[in-house]
Amino acid sequence: MGRAEARRARQGSARRAKPKETKSGIRRFFTWKKLLGAFLGVCLLGILGFIGLYLYVDIPKGNSAAKLQSNVYKYSDGKVMARVGQVNRETVPLDRIPKGVQRTFVAAENKTFYDDSGVDLKGTLRGVLNTLRGQGKQGGSTITQQYVKNYYLSQEQTVSRKLQEIVISLKVDNKFKKEDILAGYINTSYYGRGAYGIQAAAQAYYGVDVEKLTVSQGAYLASLLQAPSQYDWSSATKAGQKRVKERWAYTLDNMVEMKWLPAADRAKQKFDVPQEPKPLPGVTGQTSYLVKQAKEELFAQGVDDAEFEAGGWTVTLGIDKNKQKALEKSVKRKLTDDLDPEKRKVDRDAQLGATSVDPKTGHIVAMYGGDGYPKHWTNNATRSDYQPASTFKPLILASAMENNAVTTQDGLPINPNTIYDGRNRRPVVGGNIAFAPPNEDEKQYGKISVQTATNNSVNAVFAQMGADVGLEKIKETAVELGMDGSKIDAKPAMTLGTMGASPLQMAGAYATLDNHGKKVTPTLVKKAVHPVDGVDTAVPLKDPIGDQVLSRRTADTLTSVLTGVVNDGTASESVKNTAYEAAGKTGTSDDNKSAWFVGYTPKLVTAVGMFGESPKGGAQVTLKGTGGGGRVNGGGYPARVWADYTESALGGSTGAEFDLETDLGAGVPPTPTPTPSKTPSTSPSPSETPSKTPSQTPSSPSGRPSDTESGKPSDPATPTDPSSGPPTGGTDDGDTGGKPNGGRPDGDSLTGFN
Repeated sequence: MGRAEARRARQGSARRAKPKETKSGIRRFFTWKKLLGAFLGVCLLGILGFIGLYLYVDIPKGNSAAKLQSNVYKYSDGKVMARVGQVNRETVPLDRIPKGVQRTFVAAENKTFYDDSGVDLKGTLRGVLNTLRGQGKQGGSTITQQYVKNYYLSQEQTVSRKLQEIVISLKVDNKFKKEDILAGYINTSYYGRGAYGIQAAAQAYYGVDVEKLTVSQGAYLASLLQAPSQYDWSSATKAGQKRVKERWAYTLDNMVEMKWLPAADRAKQKFDVPQEPKPLPGVTGQTSYLVKQAKEELFAQGVDDAEFEAGGWTVTLGIDKNKQKALEKSVKRKLTDDLDPEKRKVDRDAQLGATSVDPKTGHIVAMYGGDGYPKHWTNNATRSDYQPASTFKPLILASAMENNAVTTQDGLPINPNTIYDGRNRRPVVGGNIAFAPPNEDEKQYGKISVQTATNNSVNAVFAQMGADVGLEKIKETAVELGMDGSKIDAKPAMTLGTMGASPLQMAGAYATLDNHGKKVTPTLVKKAVHPVDGVDTAVPLKDPIGDQVLSRRTADTLTSVLTGVVNDGTASESVKNTAYEAAGKTGTSDDNKSAWFVGYTPKLVTAVGMFGESPKGGAQVTLKGTGGGGRVNGGGYPARVWADYTESALGGSTGAEFDLETDLGAGVPPTPTPTPSKTPSTSPSPSETPSKTPSQTPSSPSGRPSDTESGKPSDPATPTDPSSGPPTGGTDDGDTGGKPNGGRPDGDSLTGFN
């Protein structure tokens, strides 16, 4: 025997001699045979259970129409504001619906409709799993399943309801013709604008009967079903409009794929923009805006459009009936009574929006949106297409104080006492693109404190501060305070408030200051209740009061600074000497297309925006000349409306004082210093401006500090070079609208912003 054979023999003997291992513990219970048997057993039980469910569940009677009822909207005290919900539905036979329009629904929702069994098991399983994970509403249903949900069941998202949907869908598909199911689906679906069924939708969106709908219009209506409130062209965001056009195109492309629409005809299709919505029956004036905004809030928080429109809901708003009436009366007294559209065409262009918020709860207590339906469709309180102008400036200072490492060009911290160069058209230092914005009315200032610059809304100072802080950091702060980041372009012009913003957003930002830096998201709906299985159930709503987004010291310092605007600045003519402590900021945009006052007391925050809008086409136009005057400043009509409303709204509760934890700003006594003449005080003084004349009424252009009538500095100490004088801050990569050292962003007028 060779050595190799001997070695193998020894190894074989060792293996034979090794004792056999015995399975012990948990391994005895988890063999592959037992696991397979358990799996097959579960599958068998599932199959038997489904068969039992199929035999047990019958097709119920259609009950969706019987459930339709009014939704009730209430004031904060429980009194009824409005009842909305006359059902807008007309069932039409399938032969009244053009064949091409019928096919748009199949192409959009369920291309296999004519061949499937009525259930998409894969999509349904995905929906069930996502429901179990708490991921909300999920797609994946066939047209048959959606019809069953609309007509036989409810919109609730539960596993048991989903299983019922599957069983009933299989039975419906077995019992009815596909044409009957399609007709039922098209006639029971919710299309938005209170319209149930395609006939009501055809009238609501295109003003025609169903027989006259085109394939293009049908593709839009079919696309609406995915998200009626988000895809309604009249109220959709730019993103929503883009998505619905993409779905419209997807629907038509599917029709080409399915040989229902020739490619040549597809190429000729144009998107048919729907008509403006009609007013809700019995809902006019401010109530029309409040009802619409409440619905949008609920839909944004996950309430199903169709389920809500089916009725039975009680929605309590934060609106205080007395404050709401007070706001409407103040707009009439301080603005509309002063307008004469027959005499002055410019008076026809004046629009005003306002949002009033309780800073402690975050609830909107009053809102003014315009003339109301049907005179004016757009809610001016929520529109965000106009510039907030200088009401944005406090957010720049807030960002500077929150970012502790931020300093001026000379390395000094930025606070209300920091000295800046306020010369008109002073080039900003520190950027790649020249930016030298004009002050309002080309006013000249010298070495002034940030407090004085805020009081008088000096553009040169805040343009430089924006460069010192960093535009991206300022944008981050603005978004944290509730502004829409998609509308903020981080370029130097943003320091003048050139982005779009709504009174609702600005009220939230200032309410956060009033609430000592705790985020306030103004919210209209306080409570929403609807019946579930016969029991009134409240929908969980987000808390309007959020996290601490600014330190208390920063927020309180801003409040202190903004009391200076009211007492000694651009709002003093309209707001000073009121019976309550107040802080706020004016704003007047380029070409005087908007004018603002956003102000607050310890108990109430109100943003008032005035806009120039052409009655023809809605284009932005100037407010100049409104009411027979000249330029409309934020310290004029907006501040007057604010002051009149605030006094009425506060009533006898005017004695509250700001509880400020800060030693900076005009709202606290100045700190004594050994050399007061060289140290910037916390309130304006003659030495802080180039003018040696006491401050006049700042809300009027002629009342701003100036040097000489020629506009040239009369103070020899006023620096003539950006590198001279005290700390001035830096420049930035900015946008001067293609004008080298031109000093103004695209479209800015030489009047500047205030």
